[in-house]
Amino acid sequence: MSQEEIIAEKKKAIFASTLELVRENGFHGTPMSLVAKKAGVAAGTIYHYFESKDALIIALYSYLRGKMAEEMLRDDDQTLDYQTRFFNLWKKHFHYFLRHTDVLYFFEQFVNSPYYERCPEKGNDRCQNIIATFLNEGMEKGFLKQMNGKLMSILVNSSVVTSAKIHLTGKVEITETELQQVAQYVWDGIRNNQGF
Repeated sequence: MSQEEIIAEKKKAIFASTLELVRENGFHGTPMSLVAKKAGVAAGTIYHYFESKDALIIALYSYLRGKMAEEMLRDDDQTLDYQTRFFNLWKKHFHYFLRHTDVLYFFEQFVNSPYYERCPEKGNDRCQNIIATFLNEGMEKGFLKQMNGKLMSILVNSSVVTSAKIHLTGKVEITETELQQVAQYVWDGIRNNQGF
């Protein structure tokens, strides 16, 4: 294993430990010493990669958003019609959160914390940009209503997050049929009805 691979593995262990501890204890209840212990690395090792807990939390957010972006783009067949691609993207987003519940809850905490304001990638979030670009393309081609792209992106993302949280908390079990219905309601709300 190369030195780069060893470093990458240590960072992954630190990220995985941080993610789990934040879910259990929140940001304030997750000291670097506890992360080091859970990750099986020396406390000094963490500070070698991340100068502070703030830097670690922000780096974790960036890492997770990048991983999510990769998954969102995987298997996006651009030869399909726009509506089909919208449904595929929306449902893929939903299922991602079901498979990665710690990520969903981490994102929720992060965007509602002071960390988000200090995040250098706040305005250049690759994952959010994928959604925004896709929706802007839909508006440009006349498939979607004209609206502030950032606002539409937030509305679509919020519908996914809310649906996933409702399902995960057991308030409502969302079947595949119901998932399709929710995505359809979101689509019906943003699609351009003129000439379609």
